Amino acid sequence: MTKKEIKLLLLSFLSWRALLILFVFLAPLFLTLQKNFLGGGLANYPSAPWFWSWLNFDGEHYLAISYQGYQPLTYFFFPLFPLLARFLSFGHSFINLAISGLVISNVAFLAGLVGLWKLVRLDYEKEIAVTTIFLTLLFPTSFYFGSYYTESLFFALAAWSFYFARKSRWFWSGTLGGLSSLTRILGLALFPALLVEWWQARRKSWLLVVWIFLVPLGLGIYMHYLYIVTGDPLNFLHTVGIFGAQRSSNFVLFPQVFYRYFFKILPSLNYSYFPVVFSTYLEIITAILFLVLSVLSFLRLRLSYSVYLALGFLIPSLAGSFSSFPRYALILFPGFLLMALWLSKQHKTVKLLVYLLLFATLAVATSLFVRGYWIA
Repeated sequence: MTKKEIKLLLLSFLSWRALLILFVFLAPLFLTLQKNFLGGGLANYPSAPWFWSWLNFDGEHYLAISYQGYQPLTYFFFPLFPLLARFLSFGHSFINLAISGLVISNVAFLAGLVGLWKLVRLDYEKEIAVTTIFLTLLFPTSFYFGSYYTESLFFALAAWSFYFARKSRWFWSGTLGGLSSLTRILGLALFPALLVEWWQARRKSWLLVVWIFLVPLGLGIYMHYLYIVTGDPLNFLHTVGIFGAQRSSNFVLFPQVFYRYFFKILPSLNYSYFPVVFSTYLEIITAILFLVLSVLSFLRLRLSYSVYLALGFLIPSLAGSFSSFPRYALILFPGFLLMALWLSKQHKTVKLLVYLLLFATLAVATSLFVRGYWIA
């Protein structure tokens, strides 16, 4: 990468980060505080919402795991992120662990942007790479990349795993893939995708395919740990019901999920309560968008990218809901690349409208989240 490109990425990241902080200070002008699931609880959040709001909802769970280890009903949350937050913390206090986790998220996201840039530039001109980065930064739920969540860590691991695969450096690709499946179950989507990449570039590298089998090893390690402490290696699946009736521990085909949204959920919404209406429509619109992108990717993108995108779309839907899909979609970078390819061919007016729509939706989603309203 050139110094100019590094400067562009760093400036884009810092501008995005500053924009999110601005939303934190503007949100109280429009939204009352929802006092449940606030990062740091009511004892800490009101004194520094610009800091604690990034630990809202699941951020509290990851911080609790980092602070006191796994407790019953918390095994749904995979271990690499809270372990790193604990290992890299300067002390074991609540605040130090909070700081270390947020630092990891932001640094990992910047590293992921660099990896994504380098990956896109292997095949496309600079304009496509810039557009892909901007679409990622402005996506309505991109604030999770700067929160106490696993999105940024997984994003970085996946992007660099693909990059090393493209460079036929299979040990590093498999190692990072293994760490990704220790971070999120979606790391499993990397396994067949990297096998496809290896198959297309194998030539004399038949024996090197063994490194790709490191990808499911991360999940295998976690399952072994769960078997030891709970007796159930699939505890992370069997406890998904703690998130409510919208999630099922039994597999549900995604056509049934769409049916449920259009014929049960959307008609029964309380349309006078904006936060629920906004989050529900964001879920179904994002799901439709990425379904279309998944199909089209097999015509426009590398096969390995398409496999990763399609599986990354299907796996979350197996729980019977798109409840968190607007967040899960963040790590499906081939979708953003495909959107960039489409947008690059549009008139300047269309580009401006798309960016304005994304900016407005990001502002609303971030404001709701930092004020304690569920988004994804």
